[in-house]
Amino acid sequence: MARISRQKLRPHQREAVDAAVRALELPAGRRVPRTGLRTQVIMATGSGKSLVAVHTAEELRAGRVLVLVPSLDLLVQTAAAWREGGRTGRAFAVCSLRGEDAGVPTTTDPAELAGWAGPPVDRVTVYATYASLGLGTIERAHREGLPGWDLIVVDEAHRTSGRIGKPWAVVHDNVRIPSVRRLYMTATPRVWQSAEDSAPAEGEESAESSDQPEGARARGDLVASMEDDPDGPFGARCYTLTLSEAVDRGICAPYRVVCVDVSDPEFQAAVLLGPDGRSDSVRGVRLAALQTALVTAAVKQGFRRTLVFHHLTKEAEAFAAGLPAVAARLRATSWAPRPVYPRTVWADWLCGQHTAAHRRRVLGAFADDRVADKAFLGSVRVLGEGVDTKECDSVFWADVRGSMPDLVQAVGRALRIRPGEGKVASLVVPVLLGPGESPETMLTSRAYGDLARLLEALRAHDTRVVESLAQPQAPSRRAGTGGAESVGGSGLRGGAESLLTFSTPRDPALLAAFVRLRVLHPEHEHWRRGVEAARIYAGLVGDLKVPFAFKVPTETEAKAKAETETEAAAAEEQGAGAPWPPGLARFPLGQWIADARRTYRRGALGHRRVAQLDELGMVWSHFDVAFEEGLAAASGWAAEHGHLLPPVDATWRGAPVGVWVKNQRAAARREGPGALSEERREALEAVDASWCPSWEISWQRAFHLTRVHLDAGGPLPTRPGEAVVQGEDLGVWLRGQRASWERLAWAQRWLLEHALGVTPAEGADRPRPRVAHADAWAAHLEAARRFHDRERHLRVPRAHVERVGDRDLRLGSWIANQRSRAASLTPERTAALTELGMRWSAS
Repeated sequence: MARISRQKLRPHQREAVDAAVRALELPAGRRVPRTGLRTQVIMATGSGKSLVAVHTAEELRAGRVLVLVPSLDLLVQTAAAWREGGRTGRAFAVCSLRGEDAGVPTTTDPAELAGWAGPPVDRVTVYATYASLGLGTIERAHREGLPGWDLIVVDEAHRTSGRIGKPWAVVHDNVRIPSVRRLYMTATPRVWQSAEDSAPAEGEESAESSDQPEGARARGDLVASMEDDPDGPFGARCYTLTLSEAVDRGICAPYRVVCVDVSDPEFQAAVLLGPDGRSDSVRGVRLAALQTALVTAAVKQGFRRTLVFHHLTKEAEAFAAGLPAVAARLRATSWAPRPVYPRTVWADWLCGQHTAAHRRRVLGAFADDRVADKAFLGSVRVLGEGVDTKECDSVFWADVRGSMPDLVQAVGRALRIRPGEGKVASLVVPVLLGPGESPETMLTSRAYGDLARLLEALRAHDTRVVESLAQPQAPSRRAGTGGAESVGGSGLRGGAESLLTFSTPRDPALLAAFVRLRVLHPEHEHWRRGVEAARIYAGLVGDLKVPFAFKVPTETEAKAKAETETEAAAAEEQGAGAPWPPGLARFPLGQWIADARRTYRRGALGHRRVAQLDELGMVWSHFDVAFEEGLAAASGWAAEHGHLLPPVDATWRGAPVGVWVKNQRAAARREGPGALSEERREALEAVDASWCPSWEISWQRAFHLTRVHLDAGGPLPTRPGEAVVQGEDLGVWLRGQRASWERLAWAQRWLLEHALGVTPAEGADRPRPRVAHADAWAAHLEAARRFHDRERHLRVPRAHVERVGDRDLRLGSWIANQRSRAASLTPERTAALTELGMRWSAS
C-alpha cells in the first residue's frame, strides 16, 4: 500500500499524478520493455512539479529512485521538497556540495555510491546533478554493482534534449543507466529538428533562428526531441498544464509585460562617438541608464522585489553596487511635493561561483520585507531554473540573451505564488533608444529586439494571450500605473489588466503590426521598413497610391519642400511632410509598393504579407494605379534616354518599361473596348510626342537619335561605325534609308529631308528598283533562248552569266533552279523550257 504524504495535492497536481501513474504502471502479465517505461509531464513553472514527482514515486511503490536536476541550488531545494512531500528512507546526493549544505550525505565516488545505495538497501533516493552524468559517476557506480532504478525523475528535462552525443544524453540510455521507469518533467519542452528536416521548402523563407543544435545541424547527428512520441526518448506526454491555463486556474501569478522606453542623451552620444557599441565606455553609460530606468519603473509600477538578469558578472556586480546611489540621487532631485523614491534600497547579486551558503543568505535577505523599501537581486546565469523565488514580484532584463526556454524559465521566477496570494507579476523590458530612434520606430528599431524575443518566448507557452496582441485594440488607462499606456489583450485572470504596458503611449495599430512582424512571423528588415514607411504614408495621405519615384525624404528635404505654401501642399500630398523616422530616409517606398504589387500578381507574395498591406489600404488591381506606376517608370526611362521609344526588353528600376509602352501603343491603335483613353494618350504625349508613330519604333528611335546627334554639333554619319548611339549605328541606318527611299512613307521621307537633310541615293549609289517575279522569269527565259540559238543546246554551265541588254543574268544557276523545281512549275513554263531542249534530269 502506498505511503501517505504529508502535503496534500492540489487538483491540478492530482490530475498530473494520476496521469503519470497510469502511464508508468506495468500491466499485469507484461514484461518491462527493453528501454523501460517513459512519459512526460509538462507543467507551467511554479505549479509544483516536485510534489507531483514525490507522489508519483510513492503511488508507484518505487523503492529505488534517482532524481536528476540541472544545478546545485535546485538539488538542495528538491531534496527538501521531497522530504516535505513525504519521501522517507535513505537519501544521498551525487554532487560537489558538503553534506551539511546539501541536507543529505554527498559523494562523487562511484564505489562509495554503490556501497551506500546498493544491496541490501531497497528504499533509497539519490539526488544528482546533470554534471554527475557528464562525469560518468552514476554510470561507473552501476559498473561497481549499483542495481538499476525503479524510477528516474528527470527534472527540467529540456536540458537533456538535443544532440544524442552530448554527455547529459546518457540519461536516455537504459543500458548505461538502467531503470524500469523514467518520468521527464519540464515547463519548457524543446522540440528539435533533424538535419535533413531543417532545410526550408522551396519558396519558403528560412527562419531567423533555429532550435536545432548547431553541431547537429552541421553533422546531421541524431537528436533527442521532446516530441509527443511514445517511441521517442522522452515517451508520450501524459499530462500538460500550459502557462495560460495555470494563470486562469490561479496556480501561477497573472503577469504583465512592462516596456520601459529609455531615451538617454548620454547613452546616445556614447553610441555616436564610441568606436564600438560593445566597448566598456558605451556599456558603462548603458548600465547607468538602465539603473535609472529600473528605480523609476519600480516606483511608478509599485515593484518591491525585483530580480535583475545579467549576462556579464562584472556588470551584475557594478549594477547592484550603484543602485542605492542612483535611488538617492533621484530622491534628492525629485520635483514631487513629497519624496516618492525609496528611502532604503537593498541590492546584491549572485553568480555560479558563489557558494550555496552564500546564495541562501542572499536569497533570505532578498525575501525579508524588513531589509529595505525596495530590493533588487542580480543574477548571472543562476536562479534561472526551478529555484523558488515566490517573494519576487518582478523580473528586469538588463540583457535578454539565451535560448527561448531559458527566457521562459527566467519569467517563471516572478510567476511563482503561494496559494491565495493574489500577486501580479511584472516582466520588465528596458528599451534603450539609439540616436534618431523613437517609440514610433519599433517596427525596425534594434532596440525593440529584446521585447520581441521575450514576447516570442512567452508565446511558446501562452499562445492565446500573445497572439491577441496582433489584433489592434483601443488603448485603455489603468489606475495606479503612473499614467502608463496599456494596450492589448488580457494576460491576467478575469481580464482585469492588460498584458503589455508601455511607459509612453503607443498606437494600438503600431503594436499589432509589431507583434505580427517581429513576434508571430518575424520578417526580414527590408520588408519591415517597407511596412513602416507604408503605414506612415497611408496615415498621412489616406491611401497607398504612392508615386513610383517617391522616396522617404530626409529631414532637410522635408523642410526645403515646405518653404512655400504651394510647395508645402505638394509635399503633404506626396507624404514629404510626414514625421519620417531618420532610419527610413531615402527608402524607395514607391518602388517597394510596385514590387509588392508585381509579386502579388504572380501569386508569390504570401497570405501574411497580403493581409498586412490590406490593413493599410493597399490597392492591388486598380488599373489607374497600375497606369500611374507605368507612366512614372516610363517618364523615368525617357528622362534618362531622351525619348520614350524603348526596346521591348527595356526596364527601369525593375519595372518592365518596354513591355508596358508596347501595350499602351497597342491600346492607342485599337478602336472600341480596350482603346487608350484620350487622357492617358495626352499623358504619354507629354512625355514624348512621338511615342506612338505609324511606322516601326526602331525607325523612330534611330531618327530621334540621329537628330539629337546633329543638334549636338555632330556631322551627318555616312559610314558604318562613324556614330553609334545607344546601340544604334547611325551611319548604317542612314545608308539604309537612302537606299530604300522608295519604300518609305511620304511622312518618313519628309522627316529625313527637312529634319536631317538626307536625300535619296543617286547614280551608282542608288539601288536598282525591284523587279517583279514574273518579269524576272521572263527575262531569264529570253536569256535561255539566246543561249540556245547560239549554242544549239541548253546545257548551260552552272557559273555561266548571260548578258541581256544592260543586265547580267546568272543563267546557269537559274536553269539548275528550274530543274530542281520542275514539280512546282506551271505547265506553260515547263512547255517553254522543254521546247528549248531543257534536260529535266541532271544526268
